[in-house]
Amino acid sequence: MFRKRDEPSTTAESITQFERITSVLGTGVNYIGKIKGRGGVRIEGTFEGEIALNGMLVIGTTGRVTCEHVIANTVIVAGAVKGDISAEKVEIRSTGRVYGDVNTTAFSTEEGAFLRGQIQMDEEIELDLPIDGDDHEEQSAVSDEGE
Repeated sequence: MFRKRDEPSTTAESITQFERITSVLGTGVNYIGKIKGRGGVRIEGTFEGEIALNGMLVIGTTGRVTCEHVIANTVIVAGAVKGDISAEKVEIRSTGRVYGDVNTTAFSTEEGAFLRGQIQMDEEIELDLPIDGDDHEEQSAVSDEGE
């Protein structure tokens, strides 16, 4: 009468890969450069440059990001972002501030969230993200400027 459905495990594995934070830019660190690659990144410090991330990007409450265009699978903003965002999923938390346009397929906010820009929602979005073989591309550098 009741049967358990067989669900493909590849979907769960790929979701876990994108939702896992693998790198953290801590509070008090100023980072100028590029973040490219696969995995999840959490920014609690200050970042300026380019972000193209095949994974999740979390800007924590103390995080400050300045990019012309942030590209990632998922972007969660609890801090501040100055620049446009393109992602499959964008979430702005109650402490989050976004100054730029958002292009996404799924968008959510909490009460108190701030967005100064336009939201464009599409059924499908094509992101120019690094693929598996692109790990050898340009690496980012950490800078201690501004301390």
